[in-house]
Amino acid sequence: MSGAAGAQQERTSRVDALRRRVAAAVLLAATVALGLAVHYALPDGEFGDIVGAGLYTVAVYLGVVLLAPRARAWTAFALAVAWSFAVELLQLTELPARANEAFAPARLVLGSGFEVRDLLVYALGGGVMLCVDLAVTRIRARRRHAPLVP
Repeated sequence: MSGAAGAQQERTSRVDALRRRVAAAVLLAATVALGLAVHYALPDGEFGDIVGAGLYTVAVYLGVVLLAPRARAWTAFALAVAWSFAVELLQLTELPARANEAFAPARLVLGSGFEVRDLLVYALGGGVMLCVDLAVTRIRARRRHAPLVP
């Protein structure tokens, strides 16, 4: 690859990373807003818990992309699901309850009680983000390599 072609590819890569980071930031803000709306607007129950758990992993996925926009989709998926699983398993200890007593909003991040069902919901939420991320990546790649139509 010539120097000019390599430089062009690096510029394209930086622009793609910036676009991905901006999209992740906007979607993360929307996901957090939606999560808070679900938390405060829906009555306590299984539906709200399930939606909240799914949105939690979506937010973590978007956070990974925000911090590392060049990370592969599968890496973001693995990190988001692993983080979500770790937080859920942490709920088997007293640490989240103590943190929640000291600072009530910690409940939004650390949860309040272990639920096996949440592990499945985390995997599904991460899987949805993985599919969306892969689809967007494929669409962008096709557009980049599509012939120009006069």
